[in-house]
Amino acid sequence: MPAAKPELQLSLQFADARHRTHLPRHKVVRWMRAALEAPAEITVRIVDAEEGQALNRDFRSKDYATNVLTFDYTHEPVVVADLVLCAPVVEREAGELGKPLQAHYAHLLVHGTLHAQGYDHELEDEAQVMEARETEILLGLGFDDPYQRDLGA
Repeated sequence: MPAAKPELQLSLQFADARHRTHLPRHKVVRWMRAALEAPAEITVRIVDAEEGQALNRDFRSKDYATNVLTFDYTHEPVVVADLVLCAPVVEREAGELGKPLQAHYAHLLVHGTLHAQGYDHELEDEAQVMEARETEILLGLGFDDPYQRDLGA
């Protein structure tokens, strides 16, 4: 019998509601719980480019909107974090990658949830661990490997 997934208290907010249909609450909970290793209280906020850029500028000193920002506050005994996803960036990237929008959202939610628990990818060895974990989770959820490289290129 598989181990029970950790509890997740989720606040799902849509400042940019265009993608609400791609992010039904039950799917967001399923994707994030698959990445959790401890109980969590997480707010997910879907924002427009203006809010995404302002947050990235104010908190990371990078003056552009990025796909996902993770603000992690505690890792234990309960993971407490905010994840901010910028809808226009996620949509553009999905198109560039040739991925369904929902699959890209799932990847970024798993990615942000891992960050919220202390995973990082600044160093090569950390990146390998984090990417392997993301791939394992996403394959388990029925998505393609988000890091699959075109070996024929």
